[in-house]
Amino acid sequence: MKESNIILTPIPQANGEIKNRPTLILREMPKYQDFLVCGISTQLKQYIPNFDEIISPNDDDFQSSGLVSQSVIRLSFLAVIARNNIIGSIGIISTERHNKLLHNLSKYLVQ
Repeated sequence: MKESNIILTPIPQANGEIKNRPTLILREMPKYQDFLVCGISTQLKQYIPNFDEIISPNDDDFQSSGLVSQSVIRLSFLAVIARNNIIGSIGIISTERHNKLLHNLSKYLVQ
């Protein structure tokens, strides 16, 4: 697994339930090699302009993502997961999209 991979992993939901969800690996964390991930959802109403990213079938990296429908990559839905909790990789996004997401997150964190 590497940064920019879309993986399937159990992550806690807002209601406390743990569910297997597609997530994007944003960064590998130091020392223990856990991953900082963000959730991916087909609920486009959760999209936050100028922060999240919508990935659509028209996008160059949609097919390689492994996603089956238009989705929002949610920077507001972060988690740190252990490498051994990953069920598997379903795809990958472009380096450009990955870098844009990291930029959006870092810009928000340093405000």
